[in-house]
Amino acid sequence: MAAIQHETVQDLLLSSDELIDGEIVRRPMTRARHARAQSQVNRHLGTFDDGARPGGWWILTEISVAYEAHECPCHDIAGWRRERLPRLPDGPIGLPPDWVCEIVSPGHEKKDTRSIPLLLRRHRVPCDWVTWSEHRALVAYALDEGERPVVATLGGRTAHGCRRRARGRSVARNG
Repeated sequence: MAAIQHETVQDLLLSSDELIDGEIVRRPMTRARHARAQSQVNRHLGTFDDGARPGGWWILTEISVAYEAHECPCHDIAGWRRERLPRLPDGPIGLPPDWVCEIVSPGHEKKDTRSIPLLLRRHRVPCDWVTWSEHRALVAYALDEGERPVVATLGGRTAHGCRRRARGRSVARNG
């Protein structure tokens, strides 16, 4: 029986795709709704990435993050606090982000809603959002004691309150 050979970040640098679970995955062609959702989120969060004041964030689109030798996804949008990442490196970023937003792509639902969230949890990314542009829906998660509870859901133009476990107690969250 032949050994399974996992692809590496070096292999990925030769393509414009993603490295998920040791396999190079072709990225789908960007659809208009996906691109619009990405640009709208980036526009609204851009004020945190102005560089004019101390602290702040790097908010980046279509950014590759090298979590492990066989894990280098390209996030739709990701953010790092500048105190954790003082300068942007050339090439993939080797530090897990503080926040990620994945816009679910047709044909990549499993990657966007299962593989990436498990990777983020494993690397203790504090906050992440999963959005469905065609449904105008968003689910926000926040890492809490190794778990990844839902902290907010948005659908259309409404926010729905939800419950979140915070340091061992339940807290009602209102949208």
